[in-house]
Amino acid sequence: MPDPQLVLAARVQAALGAAFGPSYADADPVIRPSSFADLQANVALPLAKKLGRKPRDVAEEIVANLDTADVVSDVQVSGPGFINLTLSDGWIAAQAQRTLHDDRLGVPAADKPQKVVVEYSSPNVAKEMHVGHLRTTIVGDAIARILAFLGHEVIRDNHVGDWGTPFGMLIEHLLDLGEDAAARGDSSVSDLTEFYQAARQKFDDSSSKGESFADRSRSRVVALQAGDPETLRLWNVLVDVSKRYFNAVYGQLGVTLTDADIKGESFYNDALAPTVQELEDKGIAVISDGALCAFPPGFTGREGEPLPVIIRKSDGGYNYSSTDLATIRYRVDTEHVDRMIYVVGTTQALHFQMVFAVARTAGWLGDGVQAEHAQIGSVLGTDGKLLRTRAGRTVKLSELLDEAVERAGAAFDEIQHDEPFDDATRDAIVRDVGMGAVKYADLSVARDSEYIFDFDRMISFHGKTGPYLQYATARIRSIFRKGGVAPEDATGPIVLGHPAERALALELLGFGAAVQQAGDTAEPHRLATYVFAVADAYTTFYENCPVLKAPDEETKASRLALCAATLRTLVTGLDLLGVPTPDRM
Repeated sequence: MPDPQLVLAARVQAALGAAFGPSYADADPVIRPSSFADLQANVALPLAKKLGRKPRDVAEEIVANLDTADVVSDVQVSGPGFINLTLSDGWIAAQAQRTLHDDRLGVPAADKPQKVVVEYSSPNVAKEMHVGHLRTTIVGDAIARILAFLGHEVIRDNHVGDWGTPFGMLIEHLLDLGEDAAARGDSSVSDLTEFYQAARQKFDDSSSKGESFADRSRSRVVALQAGDPETLRLWNVLVDVSKRYFNAVYGQLGVTLTDADIKGESFYNDALAPTVQELEDKGIAVISDGALCAFPPGFTGREGEPLPVIIRKSDGGYNYSSTDLATIRYRVDTEHVDRMIYVVGTTQALHFQMVFAVARTAGWLGDGVQAEHAQIGSVLGTDGKLLRTRAGRTVKLSELLDEAVERAGAAFDEIQHDEPFDDATRDAIVRDVGMGAVKYADLSVARDSEYIFDFDRMISFHGKTGPYLQYATARIRSIFRKGGVAPEDATGPIVLGHPAERALALELLGFGAAVQQAGDTAEPHRLATYVFAVADAYTTFYENCPVLKAPDEETKASRLALCAATLRTLVTGLDLLGVPTPDRM
């Protein structure tokens, strides 16, 4: 369905060309929402300065040349030259009607589909995911879903930390416990936090005492980096244990990552040396204080000295920058991507700015290839500080999600339900409510902003929450069940009478613009805000416009069709955000 703002923008631009000549036909009509009409065109004010005329006179001439047929029912010039535009009820109803027969709800597929890699989640092997992975996983998955819906070829990339010096001690600790402990799923290995901490403690203790575990660990790192087959086999044991854990969390969250999406640091190991060599050959990387560095222009320290990107350490080892540059090079040369979106915390902003600058200098970015850091803000506790347990440790993501389901169950049991549930149905709904609450709370705020993780607020069935949105879809489905009608059989025609009907239908027309904006900017909160506005408009409609007890059959058919259009919009929008929509609540 067409976006009303785009439709009116085209009409106003045509009027500009007719009134002032073709050179003005491409001027921005400055279409904005208005409290005095559906939309307002503010182009007359800036245009008046160029023309040397009064803004109101310019506005009236635009209106005189404006084609309002079938779209606009009323046009008024107000104030110094604002053009207030009221859409025709018939046009709004016709566009809403179209959503009933269009699986894409009027959202056109991209004219020029891009190949887009979305890097997100990115936990570390042999470490449990914590609350810091919550947002990168949820936001990244929503971005990937939205871009795929828009018709782009999306590569989901889980850039896990699966390489480096810690794996020497982890492999040796595994051998001390017995490799079969991993196969049996013993807690000493499957509890990744306990496993990592025990290995680290053993390494630190043995290092201070000169004992063999530290020496064995260092030797094991050398063997791993040299590609020793037995060491690689043991390394894979740890990777497999971690994958099982990651998949359990992803399954609980309902995100779309799979094992096939994992390209960890190890994947790029063989590409590090050639990448560094190319940077040296191009004169971008130079030796500084024993390390190989690049100095992208425009980045300086407090004293004005150039800031380096260390590409190879003085001991010959590689680091995150080395891997990130090799990754960009691979994505450009091998995967031939058009766009790279890194869903990573805001604390890494400078790192990515400098790495991208080096990649541009090397010629890997530019010429239609863009890289962007989709910055992710921190999750705070109700005290306004980084979310931690009462003991002050980092919150395990799995424990956080378990608590969300537990609290959702308590809240769910307190509300009155229209229909009875058996235990299995109730538990399935509660899981969806818990995950929907956590995910929508995250997605409803701008991704680069911090937000307070407050279970009491996010699990409420009132306000801007996931459960409120889920309940709106369940309420609509309940109407169809009680009416004995399938949503797909509600075909209208839609006729707008009550103001609440009009407001809801008009809100439905914004779906395409919301999805497009969310994809263009990699900002899912734009779509999250939109679906809440639809649900809110539906609540007002529900409270003021009886559906099954409508005054006549024509009104009933129209309102059922409006319910069906709303259901399709909400379910599609929430699915793009990864928020489940239970049939009943």
